[in-house]
Amino acid sequence: MDAMQSYFAGQESTHIRELKRKLALLPSGAGPTASYLLVSRGLRAFGDGLVSLLLPAYLAALGFNAFEIGIFATATLAGSAALTLGVGAIAHRFSRRSLLIAAAGLMILTGFAFALVHDFWPLLVVAFVGTLNPSSGDVSVFLPLEHAELAHSVTDRDRTALFARYSVVGSLVGAVGALAAGAPDLLRHLIGMEIKQALQLAFLLYALLGVGSLILYRRLPVESIDANAAPAEPLRKSRTIVFTLAALFSLDAFAGGLVVQSLLALWLYQTFGLSLATTGAIFFCMGMLSAVSYLVAVQISRRIGLVNTMVFTHLPSSLCLLLIPFMHSLALVIVLLLIRSALSQMDVPTRTSYVMAVVTPGERAAAASVTAVPRSLASAASPALAGSLLAVSGFGWPLLIAGALKIVYDILLLMTFRKIRPPEER
Repeated sequence: MDAMQSYFAGQESTHIRELKRKLALLPSGAGPTASYLLVSRGLRAFGDGLVSLLLPAYLAALGFNAFEIGIFATATLAGSAALTLGVGAIAHRFSRRSLLIAAAGLMILTGFAFALVHDFWPLLVVAFVGTLNPSSGDVSVFLPLEHAELAHSVTDRDRTALFARYSVVGSLVGAVGALAAGAPDLLRHLIGMEIKQALQLAFLLYALLGVGSLILYRRLPVESIDANAAPAEPLRKSRTIVFTLAALFSLDAFAGGLVVQSLLALWLYQTFGLSLATTGAIFFCMGMLSAVSYLVAVQISRRIGLVNTMVFTHLPSSLCLLLIPFMHSLALVIVLLLIRSALSQMDVPTRTSYVMAVVTPGERAAAASVTAVPRSLASAASPALAGSLLAVSGFGWPLLIAGALKIVYDILLLMTFRKIRPPEER
């Protein structure tokens, strides 16, 4: 009897340990540095989710039209690309900790400047040199630095799981930030605050989130890079693979730039006359579904591989994007947006994990920058085009074109990289 009780107790203990392992924020193979990076990702994601929806409303309140708003989106993405390129060129000379601290300082200045400056050209300069993100994903200078840091802090087996958690935190907290975009409307109704003043408070909050990120980055140990790891170096051995991936990612990013969150919100404002609160609620639900999809992507990738996961989850989401402009019912548009959100982001942690896996450890920082910069440049080229299309036509041409280009990207990615496998799949 005692032996049987011991047996069942042992089985129960095993199940509890397994449940705790699955629910843990960090996978077992991740080091303590990862926790600071996940929290900082959450702070920045809240700010990005908030300002990506409020940016078009704020610029419209300042008197700018759809084309000019598209120019601002282009400037923010182009500036991020230029800054990321510069960081990639010097990443092997400075510690990532120092570079992250400097980037957080720039985030603080960006928030204050956007709250205080109102004229077109000064604001455009701030948009270019600052850290504002008009999209639902992270396309800022923080991205390659944190990715390289995360890759050095985890084992190969748990690398995809850690990047999935990184993406989950960004998506969940970004969704909350999108939901908070309804706060300016609430302040206007409750205390009579002018909408422009309420929107300026949001940018001040963005600056405070930068302060929080700076504090977290300062807590990163100076020796956060493993002393036994290969030193950072420019691309050499993996150059061909990385450049090919960068070209394909750029095609996807150009398509994504046509439907960045700010411009998608603008299309919803124009087409269906939605309020900030309603739009924020829609993007909150989209963010929640994206967060779940990141965790599902880890399980799928372990069964069918990273490249197959990237392609076969991305294709149906692109088809949804193609169909949205033809829907005249808001309900159908929301359904397609939600389906797309449940599928389209599964390639984010798998894509990042794949890039980090197929290059040498010393090339990871350079590979992260080389794949991120062309993506940022490509995504920066399309918002102005999308803005001009929205200015002259109520039809969702940006969504249609984006869906078609993304399908081409998926097919090319599968054809080119289906036989190049990461270490854990060999």
